[in-house]
Amino acid sequence: MTTPTTPTTPTTPTTPTTGSLRVPGATLHYQVRGDGPLLLLIPGGAGGAAAFDNVADALAAEYTVAAYDPRGISRSILDDPEADQQVAEHADDAFRLLQLLSPGEPARVFGTSSGAITALHLLTVHPESVERLVAHEPPVVEVLPDAAEHRAFLATVRETFRTQGLMPAMAAFAAGLQKAGTAANGDATPPRPAAEIELPPQAAARAEQTMANLPYFLGRIVPSFMGYAPDIRRLEELANQLVLAGGQDSHGELPYRPAAYLARQLGAELVHFPGGHTGLTTHPGPFAELLRKTLRT
Repeated sequence: MTTPTTPTTPTTPTTPTTGSLRVPGATLHYQVRGDGPLLLLIPGGAGGAAAFDNVADALAAEYTVAAYDPRGISRSILDDPEADQQVAEHADDAFRLLQLLSPGEPARVFGTSSGAITALHLLTVHPESVERLVAHEPPVVEVLPDAAEHRAFLATVRETFRTQGLMPAMAAFAAGLQKAGTAANGDATPPRPAAEIELPPQAAARAEQTMANLPYFLGRIVPSFMGYAPDIRRLEELANQLVLAGGQDSHGELPYRPAAYLARQLGAELVHFPGGHTGLTTHPGPFAELLRKTLRT
């Protein structure tokens, strides 16, 4: 049984209400703004709810927008800081938030990166709670024909982390994510050159917290989540509730390839969002507008 605390009252129309939700093994921090049907935003990587700061207000014009820090990230505290992490457990957290914030009504859900993996599992086990899911670049590399190569890559990252520390491991991880895929899947176009992008001040201000989350993310989220294999047959049954998305600038990169592969397997269109894997941070305005349109379709 979960026991939510009473959310705080916002001081301005654009300030989200905040609350906490007790779940097995953790206490989740969440924030809510706007009015209308619920849209749950599930962040990925080492970020938390703050990753959506630059898009949430635009979405809140149409939806009640809820975002949260996944367990172990930022303000969502684990009972056991050393606990192993599982996709199913994170998906159950998302389900409990849906029960709290949209009881009896299915919600729209957006997940990006590892958050999109959480969202895919949420859809497969609780489809009655999800009206529409947009999954942006879920790095479910186990669906790919060359999955063994990616297991070896992840093993190298883990060993680098163990023997050399965080930053060398992050460098190896980032290089592997950007590596162009093989031609076997038909989506292995070379990645586009990176554009010079000046991040908004809010994104720069989050850097310290993101850095603090990196050891947990790389050590316990990455191995479990990128080793997760979604139930493709179940996703085929639920294809009318699912939109798979990729970045316009991330063709051929590792997180893009599983989204493209799943879209082909499901006979669905892959919707291309502005920017690359972190497009919601680098292109917040166009990203939010396309997400609004996609959720309406």
